[in-house]
Amino acid sequence: MGWSAEPAEKPVKSATAAAAVPLAPIRTPGWRYEELRRYKAPEAGQGVAVDREFFYAITNHTIGKYRKDTGARVAGWEGGKGGEVIHINAGFVREGRLYGVHSNFPGVPMLSSLEIFDTTTLQPVASHSFGRMDGSFTWLDRAPATATPAAAGRWVACFVHYGDKGAEPNRDAAWTQVIAFDDEWRRTAGWALPADLIERFGGRGFSASGGAFGPGGDLYLTGHDNTEIYVVTWPKAGSVLKWIATMPFPSEGQAFAWDPFEPGVLYSIQRKTKEVIVGRVTRP
Repeated sequence: MGWSAEPAEKPVKSATAAAAVPLAPIRTPGWRYEELRRYKAPEAGQGVAVDREFFYAITNHTIGKYRKDTGARVAGWEGGKGGEVIHINAGFVREGRLYGVHSNFPGVPMLSSLEIFDTTTLQPVASHSFGRMDGSFTWLDRAPATATPAAAGRWVACFVHYGDKGAEPNRDAAWTQVIAFDDEWRRTAGWALPADLIERFGGRGFSASGGAFGPGGDLYLTGHDNTEIYVVTWPKAGSVLKWIATMPFPSEGQAFAWDPFEPGVLYSIQRKTKEVIVGRVTRP
């Protein structure tokens, strides 16, 4: 396997754990990330979305709209602390709509919804409630035609479980699931993440904070703390995705987005410095 390395540390289930234990680095030959530029964005706390001209920095109940060419802020939306929008985890732009992946984290029981905004005005235009799901909604993308037939052309979403803050009884990150939905949000298929990748996500009990389809049509994932991108693909049989590659990159997990108009260009965030980082991924 291209990702093999020293055994990853087992998750630490302590609420007092301040940070994940450092991991031995992994770099799969032939896969490369190159940083291109950075932009300051106060909203860069959970994720980022991108379209032809703009990127959208996202944190909890706030969205900032910025020009891709200059990094200038042109608009914003603020839902307000204590409002109905609690924790936007990620965003995805399609046909003039920004799909905000939303949950009540760290609330229990877990509740999830899709909050949809007009990209021109940043005003909310629709909402779809998943309600009580098996897991907390963390990312969403549209699968390419090259994906496995059960997912090709469909919505693919991740619902995670946590091992510490926000955990539900008798659940941990191993219960995370990736689900395919049709356009009526009916489940058509589902997969689990490989156990060794769950271990790799680290010692704070988190799971797959970011995910999107990128170069080669594979599914790219990030955790919550590790400065790594993971690449997974579909199994020929069974229900567990296959971990095929790992790339170091500067962002510490969180949600990211591929530029739909610049192949291989990835937008991610650095939450500690409130920056949006733009880089390029090349693969074998």
